[in-house]
Amino acid sequence: MKMNRTINTVLFALILVVSSCVTTRYERPEMNSANLYRDNTSEDTTSMADLEWKKLFSDPILQDLIEKGLAQNLNLKQAVERINISQAYLKQSKMAFLPSLQLDINSTDAKQSGRAINAPAGFIKLTTHTNRIQLGTSWEADIWGKLRSAKRGAIAGMLQSDASKRAIQTQLIVDIANTYYNLLAFDKQLKITQETIELRKKEVETLTALQESGKVTSAEVLQSQANQYAAEVMVPELQNQIWKAENLLNYLLARGPEKITRGTLDEQTIYTDLRLGVSSQLLKNRPDVQAAEYSFVAAFENTNVAKTYFYPSLTLTANGGFASFKIQDLFSQSIFYNIIGGLTQPIFNRGQNKARLRTAKADQQIAFYNFQDVILKSGMEVSNALYAYQNATERERIRNLQIESLTTAVENTQELLSNRNETNYTDVLSSEQNLIGAQMNGINDKLDQLQSVVNLYRALGGGWK
Repeated sequence: MKMNRTINTVLFALILVVSSCVTTRYERPEMNSANLYRDNTSEDTTSMADLEWKKLFSDPILQDLIEKGLAQNLNLKQAVERINISQAYLKQSKMAFLPSLQLDINSTDAKQSGRAINAPAGFIKLTTHTNRIQLGTSWEADIWGKLRSAKRGAIAGMLQSDASKRAIQTQLIVDIANTYYNLLAFDKQLKITQETIELRKKEVETLTALQESGKVTSAEVLQSQANQYAAEVMVPELQNQIWKAENLLNYLLARGPEKITRGTLDEQTIYTDLRLGVSSQLLKNRPDVQAAEYSFVAAFENTNVAKTYFYPSLTLTANGGFASFKIQDLFSQSIFYNIIGGLTQPIFNRGQNKARLRTAKADQQIAFYNFQDVILKSGMEVSNALYAYQNATERERIRNLQIESLTTAVENTQELLSNRNETNYTDVLSSEQNLIGAQMNGINDKLDQLQSVVNLYRALGGGWK
């Protein structure tokens, strides 16, 4: 008895040792997540990614639009349903540790051919009627960790779905904010264009009067009219851009096209406390980085599962119930049962196990490369967004000086034109065109600042906490 117990203990310990060699626990590989921010050596771990999104946007209209988008966007709702699917798979993987159980109730009529039986006529009853009620169960022992690995893979799949949902949420916030800012920029460009048209209409009137007094030629009057039309032709294009931006915003909010109530570009406050933290924080702040790692974990566990197919599986099955020719005797001395313990060792499976393992290893390597790629891409996006903000800020500073100088130049040339002694309309036209070009570019500078801050916020992993 003692000897049997000792043998069983040794066999069990041996199985545990071999099992630990078949499947391995996941450990995060060495990743190049340090010094991903170009020309940034700060060790301050404070990051604007931890900022609640409402504190990034001061415009209450924009805040309301984002809230509606988070509640209604269809892509976000699809992501939630994908989480539900992954949760169902996780529950299924947990239930795999339990034995299956099925109930079978049947009634069978059978008749054999008398000519097919080598027996005298009437010696064997050719027709039978059998009634059966039985329960069946089957259970596979998780000796090599196949079920445990499948469960860990399902957990990683669920976490990946959740991270993907959060990545969609952060991108949605960015898309709504950037589209809103685009809309405000188009509004301001339209306003400047309409003001320019009114100015040029007055110039046409002025030059027409000067022509009548002989101070300008008809060619200059025609040039002023063409200049007016050049400004007017910009209006339909800007209105088209406004129309598209409104439609895009409505789409992001999962509603039909309608006019968007909004503020103005000049009312927007740019968030300037741009703290990056350290680049290694991207691993826990960016949902897409997290999703990439969970995808790698799932592939890692799938490789574990593929390894177990090369080892024997231990299965216990049992069936029992009642069977009788007559239904009234079904529960009277009609019990039957059988219990089977089986050990199945694959010997030749037409290369399926090898192909499964080779495929799993390749998928795992692909997931690892993707994990590395997402980390590098995230560092690039942070650096690009920060530089875009700094660049736009410097452009705005210089642009303001340019607009100030051009405004003075336009005023001076218009005054000189009225005297007609020191300038002509070509000088006025040139200075006006330069001014409106600078004003339009100034709007783009402000737009770039606003959008680069939003893009930096997303690149650092903000918007989901």
